[in-house]
Amino acid sequence: MSQIQADFAILGSTPQARLIAGLLAGTHVKSVVFAGESQSGFRLPRDLDLSIAPLTRPESWALLRAAQPLVQKLITRIGGRASCSRLDPVLFADGAEGQQALAHIRHMAEGFGLAVEKLRPSALAKGREGVVFRDATMIHRVVVEPALDRWMLQQGVHILDPRSDVMVRADGSGEIRAGETAISVTQCVLADDAAILRHLPAESWPALLLRRPATTILTEPTRRIAAPVMLEIDSGLTLWQRPESGIVAFGTGLMDHVLGEVSALLGGVVHRAGQSQYESLATRDGAPAAGRIDGSGADVLAGFGPSGMFFAPALARWLAGVATEDENRWLAARLVTRSAHTSPVAEYAAPLEAMP
Repeated sequence: MSQIQADFAILGSTPQARLIAGLLAGTHVKSVVFAGESQSGFRLPRDLDLSIAPLTRPESWALLRAAQPLVQKLITRIGGRASCSRLDPVLFADGAEGQQALAHIRHMAEGFGLAVEKLRPSALAKGREGVVFRDATMIHRVVVEPALDRWMLQQGVHILDPRSDVMVRADGSGEIRAGETAISVTQCVLADDAAILRHLPAESWPALLLRRPATTILTEPTRRIAAPVMLEIDSGLTLWQRPESGIVAFGTGLMDHVLGEVSALLGGVVHRAGQSQYESLATRDGAPAAGRIDGSGADVLAGFGPSGMFFAPALARWLAGVATEDENRWLAARLVTRSAHTSPVAEYAAPLEAMP
């Protein structure tokens, strides 16, 4: 059996995980293995990649705004022009608390140069408020994922069969058996919900992270909604209208609960073309969480939301030990501890319930 030594194992299936792996290998000259399933062509979406998010903190907007043009340029170079497009997504809220947060998000985004405006009242149900972000960037996973896989190989990433036997040790190192090859890993990175759920032991589980049921529903073609992407910050429910007029809706809760929310938003019976239910994670305070729990074990990346891919270069620099002062400060405030239920940099978070 052959032996390989790797600096990092990136465990996760998202474009964010793939981009981090490629940047660690190509830009930061680390030896990297990647283990993650293909998603975009084989299952209903569970999230989107957008250049905006319901962020309330100025330092988060500052990092996101600085990263957006650089990541878009990189993704276009990797996946071509079809890998991303411009659109005008809408964030909306029903409750008073959510609407106050929405107003804060709008003013914060405007302060960083985004074109954001209140949505006309007639576009939403009575009592509901929304804001539209003009000319945001959406990354198309069905195009980008296979392109990222090719790019990772070019960067020197060793891509493993997702069925490889992965063991993450308590100190964060790992051992991977891939066929006749044994790979010893210095540091493992649990880079998405599925990897955290699979590899983080119960005795290390941080109070900040909540397991919860989640559902994706694909509707048959229906009438046009107010924007191609709509995110309800009260619940986290996202609606994405596809070009053929069907809507992909995903959110927290069991199938009947999410179906009821979607039916209420669309104003009638929803005819389903597809559906799936799965387990996901959320941070209790709505803020991203990163790092080794209490300073030890595998690195955890959770709660980065729809803009997570745009934080990938900063995360790669941080893991490689060459982050900027601002990036180090931002991530240091979001380190994961076992006992804390919130971080000192909480974002707006709708009420969450743990999965039974």
